[in-house]
Amino acid sequence: MEIFTNEVSIYPVSCEALCRGRSDLEWLDDVLAGGARLVQLRDKISTDRTLFEKALAFRARTEKVGALFIVNNRVDIALLANADGVHLGDTDLPAQKVRKIAPDLIIGVSANTKEQAATAEARGASYYNIGPLFPTQTKKTISAFIGPESIAEYSACSDLPFTVMGGIKLHHVEELTRLDARRIAMVTALTQADDIEAETRKWIKEIQKGIRLKDKTKKAIL
Repeated sequence: MEIFTNEVSIYPVSCEALCRGRSDLEWLDDVLAGGARLVQLRDKISTDRTLFEKALAFRARTEKVGALFIVNNRVDIALLANADGVHLGDTDLPAQKVRKIAPDLIIGVSANTKEQAATAEARGASYYNIGPLFPTQTKKTISAFIGPESIAEYSACSDLPFTVMGGIKLHHVEELTRLDARRIAMVTALTQADDIEAETRKWIKEIQKGIRLKDKTKKAIL
């Protein structure tokens, strides 16, 4: 099943604490206006009721523009808010168990090792995320970063679509797309931007330019 269209290239992940005083909903409106068609609500601070209400607002806004809506970690919130999917980390609920109760849910899993990438499909995942590639403010407890060279190694382990994340800056895009990364996730690159909408457009332009160049090179080789 194709879960990501060609329109999906940037994967903004929310973090209100790193959004320079702006709310998650303000951030969401800006990234959607900038062209993002895949977003993740990541909120580990709010109460369950507040998170649920926020997820409902995310669902309503993403539905209007046809964007995919993923909830980080919280399967219950994802199901109650009718989100498209949930992203599960290493310490979250096991994907294979979630798949049993939510057969139609998009399930993303984190892959910090090649083994995790290789077993993602068997565990019920729809996609996996390779990372963290570089040092990042959102993963301060992780001391090991797997680097961009891991993209080829990890993607060779699975036929599932994948995203990449972790300390990625705009100047990394050319290298990452050359390594066949087509969906780039980020937190601070957008949450801390002066103009989130404009920055989103800039990232999409650079990612799509890199993808076109990669595809052109691939056709020339063939």
